[in-house]
Amino acid sequence: MTKRRILSAEISHETNTFSVLRTDLDDYLRRQCYFGDEIARHMSGTATEIAAHIDAAKTHGWELIPTVAAHATPSGMTTAETWEKLCDTVLGGLDTGPVDGVILALHGAMVTESSLDAEGDLLARLRKRLGPDIPIAVTLDLHANVTDKMGELADFIVPYRTYPHIDQYEAATEAAGLLQSAMDGKIRPVTVVARTAALDGLNHGRTQEGPMVEALARARKIKDADPAVLEIGLCAGFAWSDLAEAGPSVTVTTDGDAAKAKAIAAEFAAFIWETREQNTVPLLSLAQTEAKIRSGPSGGGPLVIGDTTDNPGGGGYGDGVRLLETIIASGNRNAVLAAICDPAVADQAHAAGVGAVIAISLGAKVDPEHYGPPIAANARVLALSETGAFVCDGPMWANMEVRLGKSALIEISGVKVVIASSNLQVTDQQALKLFGLEPATFDVIGVKSSHHFRAAFQPVAGEVVLVDSGGLVSQDYGSFTYKHLRRPVWPIDDITG
Repeated sequence: MTKRRILSAEISHETNTFSVLRTDLDDYLRRQCYFGDEIARHMSGTATEIAAHIDAAKTHGWELIPTVAAHATPSGMTTAETWEKLCDTVLGGLDTGPVDGVILALHGAMVTESSLDAEGDLLARLRKRLGPDIPIAVTLDLHANVTDKMGELADFIVPYRTYPHIDQYEAATEAAGLLQSAMDGKIRPVTVVARTAALDGLNHGRTQEGPMVEALARARKIKDADPAVLEIGLCAGFAWSDLAEAGPSVTVTTDGDAAKAKAIAAEFAAFIWETREQNTVPLLSLAQTEAKIRSGPSGGGPLVIGDTTDNPGGGGYGDGVRLLETIIASGNRNAVLAAICDPAVADQAHAAGVGAVIAISLGAKVDPEHYGPPIAANARVLALSETGAFVCDGPMWANMEVRLGKSALIEISGVKVVIASSNLQVTDQQALKLFGLEPATFDVIGVKSSHHFRAAFQPVAGEVVLVDSGGLVSQDYGSFTYKHLRRPVWPIDDITG
């Protein structure tokens, strides 16, 4: 029997449209960007969606057509030129011959210079070539802004169900199974998307406690009870992408029953609205954070501080230094912060060498008006790395190589600081172990991350807190100028009911 030919692709970018930066092909190449046959060489055996595509092809007997696996650190809009290059690469896979199905790993909150709904744009281009009958299965980040266009053009939308996102492989494996059933003619998928007048909700997507946990449990119960309900996808949304449909959503796919899909979607949309104000992890001010450092964690182990508003995983520039100032002011000298993105200081450290003391101006280089002032200090160079490369051994992105770029470990006023040339959310202990540091031995660990760091750092932490350091990923949504967002919308506007 002739093998089914399945087009596989990943284009993933969470776009903070309020960033002054633009994201180009070099930014994808710095993080993860592989083409064609090199995809399997780099990504087989990893805890990723693309690895699941590769394994699903073996399980189902597919001929996989690998095109691109591109994933850039969240930042500003992807340039129009880069978007065309990535789209052309995906569509080029169709030039190799007819395909029986498509499986895509997308983010769901990607914006480009030419499209507010990049995922919808890619799906429209594929549909134009494929027509309406070739099934398309899509996985999305739990923080996707799922648009009506995505729901209309994709047969299946399967978001992650964990945050930190440690089920990427499992989500793509599920999507592959649905795709196989559709190609076999066993199911006739109908997909409905629903959202509310909320920009924020579902406890920011946290899957440890709160409304997202309740909603996921309810979704599982419905699916287990009714085989005609093929998928219920819950997304917390990404508030820093300025498009009309930003915010939490539910996506329901049934086997040929649109009315059932709409009824279930309405139930979950009502729940999202009713629970919109629930937030289980409040943010500490810098003053509260300093006091917390002085008093110490509530349990044995380090106090781990997530610098959430300068999180590169939400488009933060990663060069904010207010948390570092706070740690220094606390007087604790058994502390480490990872990682401040400052290529100039990394170059300076490499030029001087290990053991040298250098006069630096650290941080606040991308947008000094909002992130300044930098820290002026003398720093001792403790360790250097040309590539900053390490392989993740924590639950998130397990077995994937990530790179800080030319990097250094320096010490300022007794506090150790990892300096990176590539802006990277710290989600893995290897970001410290790369420089010979053992995380569990510190009193204080600061990381540029909002939540993903918990997967690797929570096991060694005495306590975990989040700080509002005044960065770009602020939860004060009224401080941003939205041009495309639907209005009125909570919490920016006063909405009752």
